[in-house]
Amino acid sequence: MSARTLIFTGEGKGKTTAAFGMVLRAAGHRQRVLVVQFLKSNAATGELRACAYLPNVEVVQIGCGFVPAPEHPAFAAHQSKAGEALAFARRAVANGNYDLIVLDEICGAIARELVDEESVIALLSMPERKACLVLTGRHASKMLMDHADTVTEMKCVCHGYTRGIAAQEGVEF
Repeated sequence: MSARTLIFTGEGKGKTTAAFGMVLRAAGHRQRVLVVQFLKSNAATGELRACAYLPNVEVVQIGCGFVPAPEHPAFAAHQSKAGEALAFARRAVANGNYDLIVLDEICGAIARELVDEESVIALLSMPERKACLVLTGRHASKMLMDHADTVTEMKCVCHGYTRGIAAQEGVEF
C-alpha cells in the first residue's frame, strides 16, 4: 500500500464507520493496521469488539470522551491526551510497522484546538512515511484537505435521533 492520505469529514454519520471499513479491507489483505482514537473513550463499541478478533489490527483509545468548552477545568486534560495521541501516531508512522493508520476524530481534535493543525500536516508530510493514513472527524479545514489524496464529506439528510430514535447497538455503536 502506498503512502496515501484519505479524509472522511462532514456533519453526517459514517466517518468512523468508513474508516473501519478500510480497516476490515486491509485486515483481509493481511496488512498491519493501527487505529488511534483521539476523542473516543468507550471500549464497548462494536467495531472495537470486532477488531479484537483480527490479529493484524491494533486499536488504541487515548481520548477522554466528549470535549468540554476551553474554559472548563477538564479541557487541559483533553489537550494533554490529544497531544499524547498525536505523539503516539507520529512514532507509529516513523517506525514503519503499519500499512494503514487511522487517526480517528483527529479533524475534530484540530477544530477543538486540542492539537495543532501544523503538527498534523507535518505528520502527513513525514518523508519516511510508508503507511496509508486515514483521518476522520468533523470540520476538516481546507489546508488539511489540500494535503489529502481523497476527501469524502458525509452529509446528513436526516437522522433518527431527531425523530426520537435512541442510539442503537450495532448501528451507532
